[in-house]
Amino acid sequence: MKFKQLFVSGLATALFAAAGLLPGLAQAQTKLRIQSAFPQSSLIWESGKFWADRVNAMSGGKLVVEILPPGAVVPPFEILDATSKRVIDGGHSAPAYWVGKNRAATLFGPAPGGPFGMDMMDYIGWVYEGGGQDLYNEFYQKELKSNVVVLPLTSVSQQAFGWFKTPVKNWEDLKGRKCRHTGITAEVFGKAGVTPVNVPGGEIIPAGERGVIDCAEFTGPADDMKIGFQTIWKNFYPSSMHEPATVLELLINADVWKGLAPEQRAIIQAATIEATIRSETTKNRLNVAAMKDLREKYNVKILPTPPDVLKKTLETWDNIAKEESAKNPFFKKVHDSLRNYASGVVPTRVQTNTPYDFAATYYWGSAK
Repeated sequence: MKFKQLFVSGLATALFAAAGLLPGLAQAQTKLRIQSAFPQSSLIWESGKFWADRVNAMSGGKLVVEILPPGAVVPPFEILDATSKRVIDGGHSAPAYWVGKNRAATLFGPAPGGPFGMDMMDYIGWVYEGGGQDLYNEFYQKELKSNVVVLPLTSVSQQAFGWFKTPVKNWEDLKGRKCRHTGITAEVFGKAGVTPVNVPGGEIIPAGERGVIDCAEFTGPADDMKIGFQTIWKNFYPSSMHEPATVLELLINADVWKGLAPEQRAIIQAATIEATIRSETTKNRLNVAAMKDLREKYNVKILPTPPDVLKKTLETWDNIAKEESAKNPFFKKVHDSLRNYASGVVPTRVQTNTPYDFAATYYWGSAK
């Protein structure tokens, strides 16, 4: 074959391969359909989209993730089962949603006190440095018999105490209120006499508009405002102890996960860490404008959470955790692991880190 014929033949082959018309030469593309449990107006949804975009970019288009809105295939509270059965490839959800299946779910992020004084970075440290990742997968695969792989995805700490129709004076003043709470948070505040109403994020505002609830919590200033909390409730308490270190999760069907190439799994893992850190920094930035707008534009009263509410939250949780540990071996296993990790990290950080409010007060005065 002459050089000109070889050149033309080679060029044609390259063009057909680029167009995907030569399966043997074209690069394979893997697509994942991941359903979110969170409203499209929320920062959590945006974090899921950011993660998907990073996966798509880092894989060079070989791995394409499509984020589906809540309810696109199944209701939010059915995402775990749907992922396990491969109705969907995966879900962006919250471990708090599975407390009804096994109460140990609350230890994977949405636990009062961190737990044991940990913040979001401490919790992530336990997952990646303290054996938490193995326990996380053991929980789903062995305890819940679910065919899934789990990774932390999206920070939603520090969660606000909540939004209320009327001000809260103390722990006793919570009695008789109907509040949106999920997971173990519902039980903690239930001990104060709150009637908990468990609805997913996208149903909070409609429930408030209909009077089904007269108070609610979701995440924090910026995200809550995007959803519309300020249009219903005018008393906002941003500080809390009920979920100070909460990180959400990415669930992927285990068979789908095993079918991915090692580099694709590595890309997904790297993107979850990046998206989680970015969700924290994005939230911190947006909270600045949110707090200002809540006061000046929406006439919301931003109030300090009563100290006895903060203390009672921890005391109530400790009693619940003690009782659950006595009857749930896996709960105790995870709880002990968290305690062991926190017993070193938290006191050491107190010793090595100057309190956050020291320099903050020096430069900006008291924010209280």
